Amino acid sequence: MSQATAPPGTWNGDGLDPELINSLHRSVGEALTSAHVAHEQAGRGRLTPADERALARKLIADELRRLAARAYTDGREPLDEQAEARVAAAVLDRLHGLARLQPLLDDPQIRDIHISGAHRVWLNLRDGTKVRGPAVADSDDELIELIATAARRLGRSERRWDHAHPELNLQLPNGDRLHALMAVSGRPTVTIRRHDFDIHRLYQLVDLGVCDELLASFMSAAVQARANIIVAGGTGTGKTTTLRCLINEIPPDERLITIEDSLEIGLERFEHLHPDHETLEAREANTEGVGAFTLAALVRSALRMDPQRVIVGEVRGAEVLPMLLAMSQGNDGSMCSIHADSSKGVFGRLAMYAAMTPERLVPEVTNLLVANAVDLIVHLGWVRGIRRITSVRQVTGTVEGGHVVSNELWRPDHTGAGVPAAPPTPEFAAAIEAHGFDSALCATAQGWWR
Repeated sequence: MSQATAPPGTWNGDGLDPELINSLHRSVGEALTSAHVAHEQAGRGRLTPADERALARKLIADELRRLAARAYTDGREPLDEQAEARVAAAVLDRLHGLARLQPLLDDPQIRDIHISGAHRVWLNLRDGTKVRGPAVADSDDELIELIATAARRLGRSERRWDHAHPELNLQLPNGDRLHALMAVSGRPTVTIRRHDFDIHRLYQLVDLGVCDELLASFMSAAVQARANIIVAGGTGTGKTTTLRCLINEIPPDERLITIEDSLEIGLERFEHLHPDHETLEAREANTEGVGAFTLAALVRSALRMDPQRVIVGEVRGAEVLPMLLAMSQGNDGSMCSIHADSSKGVFGRLAMYAAMTPERLVPEVTNLLVANAVDLIVHLGWVRGIRRITSVRQVTGTVEGGHVVSNELWRPDHTGAGVPAAPPTPEFAAAIEAHGFDSALCATAQGWWR
């Protein structure tokens, strides 16, 4: 990655008294937390975001009136109307946004945000470059307070981030994923992964150069033919985005259930494409150490919810076994993503995860299960600074010598981009042709099935 020093957006400050902002932020935040608790104790659940925002405005206005009255009593000049409006906006930004982080979250050119302490900020941009970002707080303590407040207020349920709970996983209101560590790291560390929900169809992947029209047509036909698909790749290669695009090729009359560590696929944003869907999210244990709901348990629960397809956002542990069983026991067309360096490397990764389950499956058993469960592996990688689908591998359904037999239908050419290579099995070719794919096009492509 190339580096630069100027960020795409900056925070210039507004001349407001930081102690005043901190004080109002703390007092109003505590009042809002108490309001949430009272609301829940009354059996009405948590306040809605709209109700919370309205209550916050009232509490801030009450505090500003109290401060003005005290200023008059002490013979001091109170804040004028314009200054009060700026203070109110800054406090609201902290409560419902992420204060000086918010301009970065609003910048569409930023893909990822890496923060190590209040002043060391690095931004990965969508064009592949890396730049230094502005300070997001005046001190590490202020950064901790900002993220801890977000944990209490912005999640679907109240979460703690303190010395007793040093790790935080949080989905922000715009769908971005925040991970934070404190106490176990030299300085408070925050990582924010951005998601572009506007990219949600295969033709958009073609426009972005991730694949060509031929491969997009192939994948669309494979989804409609109910192939079980694993999307693989390294960190930041676009697995979730590609998975989202594949899901949106599924006909609207099917019942879908997505299972994720944190909700990133965003199926609820495409209600018009999938009117019958459920989104399940894993849950950590509460402060008493109870209430955890793992991905593996969610997959098993999903199978009792009469799904036509099950989608796991990312397989990386014990959920591998129920996911493979779902794929092989009638839920054809299911999908998941996984970290792997190559399409062939997925087999080793699945075997490793299966060996870590309570069942402790040996590789030979896992490979038999994979051969009967998985149809396609789609691998993504970085090619000359651009995300591309580099390989598509068909699992033939057999095992030889203890290894899964597969054909690499698309493989990297001399540039690293995937081109047609080995042909699929006749049965699979007939299935995708029945759903609109023209196999003859692969004979005239720059690469070709041979």
